[in-house]
Amino acid sequence: MPTFVQILDFIGTFAFAISGIRLASAKKFDWFGAYVVGFVTAIGGGTIRDVLLDVTPGWMTNPIYLICTGLALLWVILFGKYLIHLNNTFFIFDSIGLALFTVVGVGKSIALGYPFWVAIIMGTMTGAAGGVIRDVFINEIPLIFRKEIYAMACVIGGMTYWLCHLAGMQPYGCQVVAGVTVFLTRILAVKYNICLPILSR
Repeated sequence: MPTFVQILDFIGTFAFAISGIRLASAKKFDWFGAYVVGFVTAIGGGTIRDVLLDVTPGWMTNPIYLICTGLALLWVILFGKYLIHLNNTFFIFDSIGLALFTVVGVGKSIALGYPFWVAIIMGTMTGAAGGVIRDVFINEIPLIFRKEIYAMACVIGGMTYWLCHLAGMQPYGCQVVAGVTVFLTRILAVKYNICLPILSR
């Protein structure tokens, strides 16, 4: 049976893949191109994290990531017309993926014995790096370089995880609270137009 973190990882893969495929379809990519964009969106951050943590990236040992991306592509093909009419589809799936991947990144780093400051960085990288690769592939300015709260939501979620851990909460509870924190931070930041100050000359 898959662990709770693995389940989060699979759901995050599906959500992030849909966000990438959805943007690729808006750019008129073919099915293969959309699959590639969805796949790198889903595994990009985790691959960079695993390389830095000196472990084999998950997609190289388990085909479930390829399968999840394929299911995401099928989902968009079958329900694409409905998704297009839902303007917030990309935003919702991207926010779900961001939250779940941040939690997975923090949890995996802690399990490998790294300190919390490393875990927070790895969680942020897991959540945000795939979106950077996605945006480069579709020729857009990466979302984390715009004024929206994106990577900062991952940092806040990672710090929440740490505080929950210090409070003696079980890993499951830390993961749930941190994931919800990332999701709500992203949602509220966009809803109320909250952003970091722009660096002026």
